[in-house]
Amino acid sequence: MGKDPTKPRGKTSSYAFFVQTCREEHKKKNPGTSVNFSEFSKKCSERWKTMSSKEKGKFEEMAKTDKVRYEREMKTYVPPKGAKGGKKQKKDPNAPKRPPSAFFVFCSDHRPKVKGDHPGISIGDIAKKLGEMWSKLSPKEKSPYEQKAMKLKEKYEKDVAAYRAKGAKAEGGKKGGPGRPAGKKVEADDDDDDEEEDDDEEEEDEEEEDDDDD
Repeated sequence: MGKDPTKPRGKTSSYAFFVQTCREEHKKKNPGTSVNFSEFSKKCSERWKTMSSKEKGKFEEMAKTDKVRYEREMKTYVPPKGAKGGKKQKKDPNAPKRPPSAFFVFCSDHRPKVKGDHPGISIGDIAKKLGEMWSKLSPKEKSPYEQKAMKLKEKYEKDVAAYRAKGAKAEGGKKGGPGRPAGKKVEADDDDDDEEEDDDEEEEDEEEEDDDDD
């Protein structure tokens, strides 16, 4: 099932507004010219770093205004029945959380250092720097993170099995039907499908924390 098209558009960060403005400027100066996304992003990132707080202020105000807009629209938004938005509210908080990939384990270890080395850096720039650092690692250097991710995945699979068995047993006790465990498994699988949206929410939460730090 796709995302609800009537759901309010998510919040836009100050850096995203800046990139949007850069893109519009580029289109005006170079009409009809295709943009090399990687090169364009790098130039935007470098330009953002050299900007003063006063220059960034305009984009930060735009982000604050958009956040108010988003919160106002979400207050009146009602997810349609069966939509992912409605389903997420019913998700069991006790369900095991999907483990991070090797790259995310690496990010978790190195994000504090990147933040410390670059005060005021945006979420997007942190992710970009971590991605560049990861791509430069040799297979041998990546191995410890891959092994840690594998152990976390094994633990997750055991936790999921125990969680499903517990849920199936509870359902079987209520209904007494032999087909209930399979039904429970489908629900757990559906939870896995929602994990991508959980990752998005975590990024939004982290972005809000950084905004508060600023």
